Amino acid sequence: MAEDAVLSETEGLTVRREDAVGMVTLKADLSVAPVAAAIEAATGAPIPARLRASVGEGDAGPATVVWMAPDEVLIVSAPEAAGGVVEMLETRLAGNHVLALDMSSARAVFWLEGPRWREVIAKGAPVDLRPAAFGAGTARRTHLGQVAVGFWADPADANRVTLVCFRSVADYVAAWLIEAARPEGAVGLFAEA
Repeated sequence: MAEDAVLSETEGLTVRREDAVGMVTLKADLSVAPVAAAIEAATGAPIPARLRASVGEGDAGPATVVWMAPDEVLIVSAPEAAGGVVEMLETRLAGNHVLALDMSSARAVFWLEGPRWREVIAKGAPVDLRPAAFGAGTARRTHLGQVAVGFWADPADANRVTLVCFRSVADYVAAWLIEAARPEGAVGLFAEA
């Protein structure tokens, strides 16, 4: 598949897949000051609050930090920066009980852009996606259809969502998103009243 492929483009929604994205998983006690300092130094972004994403630009360049669990964040960066992020975290956190792994080749990334993204994802994810409940910077780790995914609304633009899944199920997710995005399948769940 192309590095950045448009899978579907309809009125109100573009679905793209990107295979070249840096992704680092950090498992650690997120309440420990050195962990917060290391993340912020590497990414320029603070540790996000529960179920949130934050953005910044640190030593490794622009990055998004996404809360995935009470002891886990996902750091999304340029693909060439991921190895450096791992190295920075390991160096800054030497002596702390942490695990930093470059997961770039293990996951696929999809972007949905436009006001219809909520309706598409709502067809397969058990998440309250009303704008009041899932605004810019909100994140969830859940299921889409039959597979595990994580997704977050862009912290600067609530009409853009990033979705990640394991690469082994990326073709399933791509097909699922294309089918769910078909204009004739629109149900108007989030239409303006």
